[in-house]
Amino acid sequence: MKQDLIVILDLGSTQNTVIARQIRDLGVYSEIHPHDITVDEVKALKNVKGIILNGGENRVVDGQEVEVRTELYDLGIPMLSVDYPQSKCEKKLSSLPDQETLKQFIFEECGVEANWNMKNFIEDQVELIRQQVGDRKVLLALSGGVDSSVVAAMLIKAIGQQLVCVHVNHGLMRKNESESVVKVFRDELHANLIYVDASERFLGKLENVADPEQKRKTIGGEFIRVFEEEARKLEGIDFLGQGTIYPDIIESGTKTAKMVKSHHNVGGLPEDLKFELVEPLKQLFKDEVRACGVELGLPHDMVYRQPFPGPGLGVRCLGAITRDRLEAVRESDAILREEFARAGLDKKVWQYFTVVPDFKSVGMKNNARVFEYMVIIRAINTIDAMTASIEKVDWDVLERITERILAEVGNVNRVCYDMSPKPPATIEFE
Repeated sequence: MKQDLIVILDLGSTQNTVIARQIRDLGVYSEIHPHDITVDEVKALKNVKGIILNGGENRVVDGQEVEVRTELYDLGIPMLSVDYPQSKCEKKLSSLPDQETLKQFIFEECGVEANWNMKNFIEDQVELIRQQVGDRKVLLALSGGVDSSVVAAMLIKAIGQQLVCVHVNHGLMRKNESESVVKVFRDELHANLIYVDASERFLGKLENVADPEQKRKTIGGEFIRVFEEEARKLEGIDFLGQGTIYPDIIESGTKTAKMVKSHHNVGGLPEDLKFELVEPLKQLFKDEVRACGVELGLPHDMVYRQPFPGPGLGVRCLGAITRDRLEAVRESDAILREEFARAGLDKKVWQYFTVVPDFKSVGMKNNARVFEYMVIIRAINTIDAMTASIEKVDWDVLERITERILAEVGNVNRVCYDMSPKPPATIEFE
């Protein structure tokens, strides 16, 4: 490791990510780990200069107060205790530390250097990937989204032709998405890319599946099965590359935090997974992933493209997926993206998409009563995907989008605009 490290131990706080971001803003690398980390696991992290014991309202789990292993106190590493009464630390705080307190602890007590930057992070991860993988091969799910693209670039830098990229068209992609992925990665970047059209297979598995968690897990599980089938056609595939980032892990639940939703690359993985995971971005927030992509030399348009969830349009076609509603989501989303680009909002708004619920409302078409679906537009801004605010879109732009959707998308008679920030809402509907 070329960077000094401050470890944050999760002892029930809801503010772990806040402290992690504060530390990184000081130019120091930080990682969040579970409260029951062992001495050997701490030593394996390399260059740990300080430990923050971060307690909070979720400190009691299943009737028991979570505690750190007492042998950690004998490591001789400076410790700061935050709202953790069992701690033997000399330095204790009852609430979240301010920036000055953190500075004093990190730079004066821990003697840390401010050497957290993307260049060093990439060098560290490349070294770790090479140690983990050796001369074997990695299979990567390449959706073409920001996370998988950055992972692909990182793995290519680390192991070159030992990386095999697989793009699976699960039938839940945005309009022309798969065609674009093939064009960019196979034709322009000359990646070792395998294209699999599994759309009918996925839609068959998802028939009559309405529960959001079950949909995510069905999609995630089927993804792995497809990869296993592709791996059996190849030789020496022992690893699965994943674009897991830190908000995915937080929202899928930790030992002291409740699950918000499972992510296909966290909560949806089958228990009998045949691969060892390679996840070089799992400690990064979304804005840091983009910075990593820029440092790796990826095109700006690729790094700053619209975020797209692993389950794709499956979590935007609410409830049990039907082909007519799936097509309505795909077509309305394409219109939204076209009109946002036309208005210059594609460079201003972090994420925007459409959703089609699984119920109909009454309307009028050709002087007759009709029952058709509605399209909900969502446009939000965020830095790290942990919180989000609503974009106040100009009324003329919304009217133009509405007119196009009602005229060009079948089985739709209403368009609505979602005004809900995160929290209490999440970015996606499911």
